[in-house]
Amino acid sequence: MRPNPPRMITVVVAVALMIIGLALVFYQGPTIELVRSVPLPKDVSSQVVSLMGEQMVAWAALAASPILLIVGSLLPGI
Repeated sequence: MRPNPPRMITVVVAVALMIIGLALVFYQGPTIELVRSVPLPKDVSSQVVSLMGEQMVAWAALAASPILLIVGSLLPGI
């Protein structure tokens, strides 16, 4: 089996997932305050803060990043 290099969009999405996961794991307090300070509608802001409060989302994003790169290199077109 000869793996192909993943497409650029796959790499960008994987890097974005890694950054989001790391931000949620290590900087959860300051990140939540930053989201609260951004002028978003109140219901959107509360949904984002409640989503960020769950550690499972952070670890899932960190796990999805290398998995996406592996799948992108094994399956053509991803």
